[in-house]
Amino acid sequence: MGGESGITVGSVVGSNISNIFLVLGITALIQTLHPERSVILRDGLFMLAVTIAFAAVCLTGAITAAQGTLFLLLLAVYVVFSYWVDRRRASKNSVIAESAAAVDELKGMSQSYFVTLPLLVAGIASVVFGADLLVEGAVAIATQFGVSEAVIGLSLVAVGTSLPELAVSIMAAVRGRGDVAIGNILGSNIVNILGILGITSLIVDVDVPAQIASYDVWVMLLASIVLLPVLLTGKRMVRSEGLVFVSFYALYITSLFTGLPRIFTSLAG
Repeated sequence: MGGESGITVGSVVGSNISNIFLVLGITALIQTLHPERSVILRDGLFMLAVTIAFAAVCLTGAITAAQGTLFLLLLAVYVVFSYWVDRRRASKNSVIAESAAAVDELKGMSQSYFVTLPLLVAGIASVVFGADLLVEGAVAIATQFGVSEAVIGLSLVAVGTSLPELAVSIMAAVRGRGDVAIGNILGSNIVNILGILGITSLIVDVDVPAQIASYDVWVMLLASIVLLPVLLTGKRMVRSEGLVFVSFYALYITSLFTGLPRIFTSLAG
């Protein structure tokens, strides 16, 4: 609404990049991930399809209300379809095993809603408030140094909005739930594109900055493609792979502040 489309689109594109390269990379460095191929393959392929569609939309230069409506419809269909498929797939044995695992994780914790609900609300509020403080401070500092709004959205704001994914993924990995850690990232990336940009474009048409359309959105697509072999094979994501992912993110952030995107923008123009 403030006309800062660079932050609008940049925060989504940058968050999706940081979710894969930074959040998953750090999570794998802390704990080897053991994704369940049957659980996350559908979500990974859908995320890749959504990313490709979003890249195509970015080439048009703007995200309109009509496109945003389509995004939200796709998100609704995806959520309903996923719930329906998982409910049909669940067998009695799998439900019992899942319940047993949940019980083991929650040993020693209060089962009273009067305790757990306030903790849930307090936890969410703390993460949101803390991330908001980080974003606000980072934007103020970056603005003083004359950094463009697109770079602010792609880097500082994106990392701030990825902090909840980092917290959830680390906790899931520590508890041996690699499928939850990766599923958290896939779901976040899908909602970022279809939900956040869908709702935003209903309020006002969102212009896509030339830099993002010619450079950053393709880095996001590359990140999704790099993640795909892990999802297809169902193999572990080990610490060495996590280090590679984090290194990729460091190279990407470095490129933002060294003028490389301007070269791609000039070539595209």
